[in-house]
Amino acid sequence: MRVDKFLWCVRFFKTRSLATNACKTGKVKIKGANIKPSREVFPQDKITIRKNQINYEIELLDVPTSRLGAKLVGLYINDITPKEAFEKMELLKYSKDYYRKKGVGRPTKKDRRDIDDWFEEKVEANETKVEDKGESEKE
Repeated sequence: MRVDKFLWCVRFFKTRSLATNACKTGKVKIKGANIKPSREVFPQDKITIRKNQINYEIELLDVPTSRLGAKLVGLYINDITPKEAFEKMELLKYSKDYYRKKGVGRPTKKDRRDIDDWFEEKVEANETKVEDKGESEKE
């Protein structure tokens, strides 16, 4: 079975074209070597897949005949991904700039509230200055 079809069958990718593109861009490797989407896979092959900033490592146990249900995937692959890869992803989630760089795109709710508070402070400061000038001119 082709590697792109295999990755689609075991539900690593939602569509076969996504699996094909991953192979073409070097995100899928067998035994450390970049592969083409048409490469045949066999039982006992070790496949490394880079997806969502995690390097998944799987061992092929058997070749399925068609796309599998999610519960049956464990019969065909053995996930040997190190736990450190998932822990690293958790740490990335907690970093501030993981989702959006500051100042890029639409402001978050918190950013918008901070901006509103800043404007209110400026307006109040200007109003007090105007009132102070008005009182000093009357005297």
